[in-house]
Amino acid sequence: MRIGELARRAGVSVRSLRYYEEQGLLVSERSGSGQRHYPEAAVDRVILLQRLYAGGLSSRTIGEVLPCVDRPSADTSESAFEMMVSERDRLSAHIEGLLQTRDMLDELIATNRRHNATLRSGSAG
Repeated sequence: MRIGELARRAGVSVRSLRYYEEQGLLVSERSGSGQRHYPEAAVDRVILLQRLYAGGLSSRTIGEVLPCVDRPSADTSESAFEMMVSERDRLSAHIEGLLQTRDMLDELIATNRRHNATLRSGSAG
C-alpha cells in the first residue's frame, strides 16, 4: 500500500510515517518512481508505534525496544523490560518534579491572595 493509504488506515499523518522511517522505526520499499510502498503488516506496526509514543517512550527508546517485537527472545524481552522500567522511573521522577513545582506555585498563589486581601482591607478603612 502507498503512504497515504497507510496513514488513513493507521490514523496518523503522512508526516508521522515519514518521521518513523527517518528514525528507522518503519521500513518501506520504493517503486521505480520513488513512491513508498508498505506491506499490510505496516498498519499494525504504526499502531504499535503510536501506543509506544503515547506511553511516553522516545524514538530512541522505541528503536531499542522494537527488536523484542521483531525478533522475540529471552534476551530482547529482558532488554525491553529493563528499558521500559527505566523510562517509567524517568517519567515518575519528572512527574514528582512537576508536582513539587505545582505545590510551590500554589503557595505563591495563596501568598498573593493573602497579600491582596490585606491591601483591600487596608484601603477600605
